[in-house]
This record gives sequence, structure tokens and C-alpha cells, in this order.
Amino acid sequence: MSEQESLRCSSGRNRGGVQRVEGKLRASVEKGDYYEAHQMYRTLFFRYMSQAKHSEARELMYNGALLFFSYNQQNSAADLSMLVLEVLEKSESKVEEDILESLAKLFSHMDQNSPERVAFVSRALKWSTGGSSKLGNPKLHQLLAVTLWKEQNYSESRYHFLHSSDGEGCAQMLVEYSSSRGFRSEVDMFVAQAVLQFLCLKNKNSASVVFSTYTEKHPSIERGPPFVQPLLNFIWFLLLAVDGGKLTVFTVLCEQYQPSLKRDPMYNEYLDRIGQLFFGVPPKQSPSYGGLLGNLLNSLMGAGEDDDGVEEAQEVSNPIELD
Repeated sequence: MSEQESLRCSSGRNRGGVQRVEGKLRASVEKGDYYEAHQMYRTLFFRYMSQAKHSEARELMYNGALLFFSYNQQNSAADLSMLVLEVLEKSESKVEEDILESLAKLFSHMDQNSPERVAFVSRALKWSTGGSSKLGNPKLHQLLAVTLWKEQNYSESRYHFLHSSDGEGCAQMLVEYSSSRGFRSEVDMFVAQAVLQFLCLKNKNSASVVFSTYTEKHPSIERGPPFVQPLLNFIWFLLLAVDGGKLTVFTVLCEQYQPSLKRDPMYNEYLDRIGQLFFGVPPKQSPSYGGLLGNLLNSLMGAGEDDDGVEEAQEVSNPIELD
């Protein structure tokens, strides 16, 4: 027997063993022996981990969590979900789309108001960085954003969309958010904030997509450009100016639209940052913003080099409120 065939046979035996164990555990859960089943899952987890059977441990904990969720055993399910993350961390698993989807599925089943959910998503985002992005993998953010959108948790959905690359999904969510929760006079503010925040994150493509999709699909916005709302015209010109990169155009644009920009005190703060990123404007010696607003803006942009950036950004999941 070749080495490859031997590995396949070994994998098949391991899978068969996991299935037999899962059958016994499922029977315990179905009988209502939740505590006993939960403890057995944990015992098997540590046994598999000590034997370096990482894939078996992850699969068993994942299926066990979904089983407990189906019986509304939130605490046991959340605990096994955290063990899924522990396997990923200790085995140094590669960030792959199917794993991200499984994490998002666990997240979607968790109680929306539980502290375990907050801890789970913070830890999942930290693992998903893979050393490339402090604030989490964009695909995971996108999956989380869609789940929160379905739950009508629009403000947190918006946060995760901002750290994804899904400008179109973000725009569609914002249309629903504006139509169901906002005032008619604020239809332009919803998308203006998103565009400015995307630009602060140097995501010019998503900024353009969210603007074009939102203005096309929102029932209260007449087709443009030009638009009836001056703020929308400003955003349209701003996106063109970012492509051109001319400081004089950017400066004149900001001056001409000050009446619209004064509607939200954060607009000019975002524009200061955008000026630095795209037009070569030097940073201010002492930022005009500070306190809570300064912390919120820094959180949005991932400022700072400490290792706790993921947790801090996740805790401030709604950077700026519109109302």
C-alpha cells in the first residue's frame, strides 16, 4: 500500500470514529442529558488536541455546537464554539473561506444579546487576520454584516460592511436602514457617512460602489448626478476629486459645500483624514477632535500599533451615530 493510500485509509477510519462518537453524543442530547453530553464533548476535545487530531476536534466541536443550538442550549453551544476557535488558534490553521463561513454560521445562531457572542466575534476576527489585517478578514466581516443585517441590527452591520469589500451589499443595507429607521431629510447623510468612512479606510473602490448603488436604489433619491440634495453632489464631486488627486480642487470643494458639511460635526474630521490620504495634506499639529469622537475615529481607521486593535475596534462597533 502506498503512503497516499495509507493516509486515505487512516483519514477514513478517523472519520468513522468521529461519526460513531457523534452518534452517542447526539443520543445523549436528544434524551435531555445536556450537562453530561457537554462534559463529554469537552473531554473528547482535550483528548483529540493532545493527540494533535485538530481536524477531528474542530469538526466534533462545530457539529456539537450546532446540535446544542438546535436544542436552545445556548451556554453549551457557545462554549463549544469557543473551542472551535481554540483549535484554529493552536493548530495555526490557514484562513479559508469554508472555515470563515462555519464561524459566521455559529455566530448567526448565538443569542444576539449574549456576552459570549461579543467575545466570540472578537476572537474570530483576531484569528482571521492571518497577520495581514489588524481589524479582521474582509470576507468574515462581510458574512457577519449580512447576519446582522438580517437581524435588523443595522448599526453593527454597517461597521462590519465598512471593513469588508462589499460596497454593494453595504449600500443595499443602508437603503433599508434609511427607509425603515431614518428621516426622509437624512437620506443623503446615510450614504455620505459611509463614503467618507470607506475613504478614511483607503477603500476607494467600495466608497464609489456604495455611493452609486445607494443613489440608484433608494426610493427617495431622484436619479442623478446632479442630485437635488447638495450633500450628494458634494460626495459625487469628492469621489471625482480623489481620482484626480488635485489639492486645489479638494480645497475649493470643501469650502463651497461647508453649509452641507456642517450638518454633521464629524464630516470635516473625516475630510481632514481624506486630505492626508489622497491629497498630501500634512497632519494637524494638534487634532481638533478629541475625547470620545477622537477615539471613535481612531477605532474606525485602526489607528495605533498595539495588538489589541481588534478588540478595541470590535467593542466600538458603531463608530458614529447619525442622530
